[in-house]
Amino acid sequence: MKLTQKDSDKVIWDQMRSPSGTPIAVAASPNRALPKFMVWIILFVSVSYVIYTLKLVSSSSRSCDDDPLFIATNNRLALRLSLPVNATEPAPDSEESTVRKNLGQTRIHDPTGLDHIVFGIAASAKLWDQRKNYIKLWWKPGQMRGVVWLDRPVETQPDEDLPEVRISGNTTRFKYTNRQGHRSAIRISRIVSETFRLGMENVRWFVMGDDDTVFVTDNLVRVLNKYDHNQYYYIGSLSESHLQNIYFSYNMAYGGGGFAISYPLAKALEKMQDRCIQRYPGLFASDDRMQACMAELGVPLTKEVGFHQYDVYGNLFGLLAAHPVAPLVSMHHLDVVEPIFPNVTRVEALQRFIIPMKLDSAGLIQQSICYDSEKKWTVSISWGFAVQVFRGVLSPREIEMPSRTFLNWYRRADYTAYAFNTRPVMRNTCQKPFVFYLSKAWLDASTNRTVSHYARHQVLYPACRWKMPDPADLDRVEVYKKPDPDLWNRSPRRNCCRIVNSKRKSMAVEVGMCGEGEISEIVQATKSRGR
Repeated sequence: MKLTQKDSDKVIWDQMRSPSGTPIAVAASPNRALPKFMVWIILFVSVSYVIYTLKLVSSSSRSCDDDPLFIATNNRLALRLSLPVNATEPAPDSEESTVRKNLGQTRIHDPTGLDHIVFGIAASAKLWDQRKNYIKLWWKPGQMRGVVWLDRPVETQPDEDLPEVRISGNTTRFKYTNRQGHRSAIRISRIVSETFRLGMENVRWFVMGDDDTVFVTDNLVRVLNKYDHNQYYYIGSLSESHLQNIYFSYNMAYGGGGFAISYPLAKALEKMQDRCIQRYPGLFASDDRMQACMAELGVPLTKEVGFHQYDVYGNLFGLLAAHPVAPLVSMHHLDVVEPIFPNVTRVEALQRFIIPMKLDSAGLIQQSICYDSEKKWTVSISWGFAVQVFRGVLSPREIEMPSRTFLNWYRRADYTAYAFNTRPVMRNTCQKPFVFYLSKAWLDASTNRTVSHYARHQVLYPACRWKMPDPADLDRVEVYKKPDPDLWNRSPRRNCCRIVNSKRKSMAVEVGMCGEGEISEIVQATKSRGR
């Protein structure tokens, strides 16, 4: 049967329906031309769409020109496309991730320096003439910023190398009900806030300390560089006394040992601290008031063991000779303990301590343990402070524990009231260590090594019947060590020491990074077990 044009169009329409009867497309008859007005409409719509698309792409390109993340991503894409087939693509944690971290904030990888730190030092007019000498030891005029906050005016000399002196604000409006404490605790607790209100620029950290605290500022900078100053950080350490930490808090940084507060946290603290202080009239000191406000802000203590409160009495030798594997940041209560070197004043002892501090602050009082296998001696070196020589072989596990040359802050408390492990002073007269204190130190420019001499402490030693060479014959120990400013950029580990030579009157020892497979091995004990 012959189909008309109308019937043909109907067949085409029916064939382009889906099984459900829904039209799939509208098809015009191949022999039928579109009306002219339809052609012009389609042409107009097409041209308009092309123009609109070109404008959109151009606008998007201009807006991305200043977007660092867009630039980093496209640079990375271009680099990937330009790489040969067998080339290695850059690691994922590259420019793009760095840009993401730095958007809207100071670059995390921009190192913190002394000029980014502001010190707030708590002092009293009554003790100022005596304690300002401690501050002179570590303060660096022109390189550091800070304020000494006093309770009343004192006489100052314009030529003294000291921070600016200011008088703390009036605190009579605050309640204080602790009968055992003193109202000055409120004044001292507000030092960080008062320092913040001075409006100093380019500040990343506020560091609190007392006038009888000595800071190793290079190590302080090393510690703070571990943390992002744009975040909330409250950094410090605990007391050496377990009872102190129980009475106050194991979450509290002790202000005498010093603590650091990041700028954003100091800003938040300043806004609420006065209200916070009013809620805790019964607290004893400034430290616990600060921690109470940190608890309200929800910020925990970040512990760094190099801040030392030194809540002890007596001789610090045991603590300094077995310092933990961490940079020494601060020492407090220097008016309470004995001078760290014998037969000199406290200030004179610290002046001697400053010498190795300037030569190699990162390695200051870091312990190394080695053995003189020929003479069967154990040698412990606290670089820049002292050397101990023991008869016989003692394990590193024992030597790295501080010997109890000091007394607890609570006189009736025994050795179980420390917040760390200790070991008793040797009772066996033959095991009593021979101590050699630092006498002088310098840098040998030809070898780029520090040379430090340690002279034997002249005290009487009981007679010993052990059949081995007597360390009493030694007059001095010489220690050679290269400065290692990157020590704390690596994972924590004690340095190794090696006996270079051991003569009758002197011993030479080299200290430095441990070599591959090098350990403080108890060689003599191993041999004796094999016999």
